[in-house]
Amino acid sequence: MAKILVVDDEADLELLVKQKFRRKIRENVYEFVFAQNGEEALERVKEHPDLDIILSDINMPVMDGLTLLSRLPEANPMVKAVVVSAYGDMQNIRTAMNRGAFDFVCKPVDFEDLDLTMEKTIVHVRQLQATMKAIKENNILKMYVDENVLNFMNHKEFEGSLMKNELIDATVVFIDVCGFTAITEQVPANTVVTLLNGLFDNIVKEILAQGGHVDKFMGDAVMAVFRGEYHLDKAIDVALVVREQLKNMEEIKLGDVSYKPAVSIGINSGEMVSGNIGSASLKRLDYTVIGDTVNLSQRLQSAAKAGQIIITEEVYHKAKESFKCEKIGEVTLKNKAKPVTIYEVLE
Repeated sequence: MAKILVVDDEADLELLVKQKFRRKIRENVYEFVFAQNGEEALERVKEHPDLDIILSDINMPVMDGLTLLSRLPEANPMVKAVVVSAYGDMQNIRTAMNRGAFDFVCKPVDFEDLDLTMEKTIVHVRQLQATMKAIKENNILKMYVDENVLNFMNHKEFEGSLMKNELIDATVVFIDVCGFTAITEQVPANTVVTLLNGLFDNIVKEILAQGGHVDKFMGDAVMAVFRGEYHLDKAIDVALVVREQLKNMEEIKLGDVSYKPAVSIGINSGEMVSGNIGSASLKRLDYTVIGDTVNLSQRLQSAAKAGQIIITEEVYHKAKESFKCEKIGEVTLKNKAKPVTIYEVLE
């Protein structure tokens, strides 16, 4: 059902409109709202945010129709106006159109022609509404879906290649916000989530600034992937900046509990598989990276203490010219048959 605001100071117009469109009113095709001048019309626009179109006269007391047209974009930018007036000279028509009128109908009104004009205007408004809805949904989608997935979806062959994957050379970073498990037992959940989201926001800004993308959030940890030229250097730079930022943060008071933010970070670089993992038949997929390189990065993070950035010996040999590192020694990592020699990135 289309909701239509009729703005005219003629006393008998409301009755005439209801008579002429009685069938469509009865069939819930049209719903009419009435106002006697532009000022009253703006009040109706506020009262009825779901208005689709406005039929407005020009010559009215208090506020005329041309002034109303200039005020409509601020009141409701989606509603479209059709001017219905006896002042059908070219100057008034041009002024009305320049102020945003969608169409102009001259009095005395041919109601069949007016009905066609209304239908055409409503179709236009529906298209605008659908476009705005798509934009909003797309913006919401971007909050949940990584940009790489959206780019992948833009390929015309993407539906036929949903389960395809590729072998890439990249760097994976796992950043864990330390100490959250302990404070969740003493602090309300919504307080903890708000704090964690604030810390995540700072971490993600640094990841994006270096051209990385967030693969996923896992509880109080972030998994990020860096691809392209100097991907290892960019990943380590992010880790150093994030660690320093949290190191410089003051203690946060959460009721009776004090919390000093810190992160433990694991970084690994090498070959991994990139693609959609999941069930195409269930229509549940995760665009991610998998492989031993990824698994080892997570194990390194688990072995890291608060404030540490841990890498493997292989990664150390790639990074030692650009970063100062210190050997920690051999550690036994989960699901690794042999001990792994690890290093800490200092600066």
